[in-house]
Amino acid sequence: QVQLVESGGGLVQPGGSLRLSCAASGNIPWSNFMGWYRQAPGKQRELVARERVRGITNYRDYADFVKGRFTISRDNAKNTVYLQMSSLKPEDTAVYYCHLEGSGSDYWGQGTQVTVSS
Repeated sequence: QVQLVESGGGLVQPGGSLRLSCAASGNIPWSNFMGWYRQAPGKQRELVARERVRGITNYRDYADFVKGRFTISRDNAKNTVYLQMSSLKPEDTAVYYCHLEGSGSDYWGQGTQVTVSS
């Protein structure tokens, strides 16, 4: 079993920045994807960014709508993934979920609200 605990959401003005964190604990698969999805009211959950760890090699994927604005990073020693969000727009408002996938299983955090509004 894997547990994911998120932090860092909140209210920010357009153009501002936020940093989300997600700490994983438990039986974490050696090779896994760890990243962030989001869900806005009335919309489906969508991938924001994810990073695959396979040994010492990392691969990153970003949704087109966040390229150049968001950066995902990991601290493998702490089993923590971060999402640095900059140049935030009102349309980035959503609940952001941490996600881990590996060894045929996937896990979700409880979600953290990000609201971009003036």
